[in-house]
Order: sequence, then C-alpha cells, then structure tokens
Amino acid sequence: MTRILCIGEAMVELSAEGDLWRLGIAGDTLNTAWYLRRLLGPLHRVGYLSRVGTGEFSRHARRFMEEAGIDTTHLAEDPTREIGLYAITLTEGERSFSYWRDTSAAKRLADDPGLLAAALADCDLAYLSGITLAILPQAGRDALLAALAAAQDAGCTIVFDPNLRPRLWPGTDVMCTEIMRMAALADLVLPSFDDEAVHFGDADAAATIARYLGAGAGHVVVKNGGGPVAFGGRDGDGTVGDLPRERPIDSTAAGDSFNAGYIAARLDGQTPVDAIRAAHSLSRRVIAHRGALVPDAV
Repeated sequence: MTRILCIGEAMVELSAEGDLWRLGIAGDTLNTAWYLRRLLGPLHRVGYLSRVGTGEFSRHARRFMEEAGIDTTHLAEDPTREIGLYAITLTEGERSFSYWRDTSAAKRLADDPGLLAAALADCDLAYLSGITLAILPQAGRDALLAALAAAQDAGCTIVFDPNLRPRLWPGTDVMCTEIMRMAALADLVLPSFDDEAVHFGDADAAATIARYLGAGAGHVVVKNGGGPVAFGGRDGDGTVGDLPRERPIDSTAAGDSFNAGYIAARLDGQTPVDAIRAAHSLSRRVIAHRGALVPDAV
C-alpha cells in the first residue's frame, strides 16, 4: 500500500449560482486529495492532515472527507477555533476569491511536533502547497519543514506546489524566501508559470525549472495555463507542447486536479510525459464544470 498524506486547510466553499450560493468543502490540498482518492485504487491510502473545530461546519468537513474515502486519522480538533470560509465569484470563467480565515483552526496544524512527526512517519508521500505554509506562523512553518525533512530522511517522497498567494503572506519577500526554503526539500515541485513569472521574475519555464533545481528540488513540472508544460530534473527533461486547450467555465481547482492527475499517473508507473498528458486531460474536464470538485471529471 502507498500511503499518501496531504497537508493543508479544509474550508467551507461558497460558489455563486445565479442569486443563490452553493455550500461545499474544499481547499487547494484537499482538492488534490479528493481527486487522488478518486483516481487511485484500493492499494493507495489518501489521508489529510489538518486541524478543524468542533462545530457543525467542522463536523461537516470531517464527514465529507470520510464519505469521499479520505483518511481523517490526522484531522485534529481545536476546541476554540473553527474552519475558515471562502466565496468564489466568476467573470468569464476566471475566479476571484473572498476569504474569512483569520481564526482558522488549520493555522495550528503544526503546533504539536509529536503529532506531526507521527503522521509523517506513517506515509510514503507527503503533499503540501504554498498556501499550507502561508497560513502558518513562522514557528509552525519551521516545525513543519523540520518534520518533512525527517520524514524524507526516512524515505518519504515530498511533493510541493508553490501556489503563490501573496495576500496570505506578511510580504512578498517572506513568501519568496519561504517558498524556496520548502522547495529545497521537495522531491517534486509543481509550480504555475504565470505566478512564478510575476513573483520571481522568471523569463520562461526553463528559468523556473533551473531556479528550483538550483535550490535542491529533485524534479520540476511547470504548469502553464493550458499551454506547453515543461519539466526537468532527475526524471528527465522536456516539453509537452501539443496539449489541447479548453475554454474554462470555471478555472477553480485546475492546478489542484492537474497535480493529482500527475501524481496518480507517476504512482501508476507512467513516464513524466504520459503523466503530464493524463494530468492535463483531467484538468480540462474539471474546468469545463463549475466548482472545485467535479465527480463527472474522474
């Protein structure tokens, strides 16, 4: 059995449908966990590490994960905090978000080093994002990176999506420093070129790959908004350029689903090129529907 642990924040999601709002449970790393669970067979365990409250929304989030087949063993409860909330609005298929997460229980997910170490000792692949890091205080980020480094030394594969969201960080400089510190530990980094170009000044995907490999990452696959996907590192180098494009109805979870598709395909033994094609195909199906989690896409 391959034991996968996704780390991050589960939130209440409100998505507009005309004059009404639909309530769901989502979050970038949870989206990836949900797609991984649907893509992978019974010989793979997909778990989620986070912190929730004890109220109805938190209980709903736990039930949602359990019903999806996601292991909630490492979903801790906070007696004084609740899960956060975000709302999605769309303009011509492009999303914008409003967040209410200042007192989110997930901000404390790395507060107990012992529980963190125990959770990571029980997994073969750990997946997290820049949002996971951004919501934590500095002490939490330090504790999480230390635990990930120890897990990696014990044989755990570390997968990281930088998912750059400057509004969540104290400043852009802090964001860039912490993203690169995390990427140095990662066996696989899954950045999005448009964000990397804005915040790191990369001229092209090759520059993004070189920067992350130079920091110590093992392999890099650069998502490109439906355009050519470049990759490089220990698993080979190249570009997949003949990917069909899709006009999005809702781009929510495009990158999260791509990441799940790529990870699942690689676990299935596929090459990076074939895994990119599988990931792109899944992402295309996801953005053709509204919402982050699309059962019909898998």
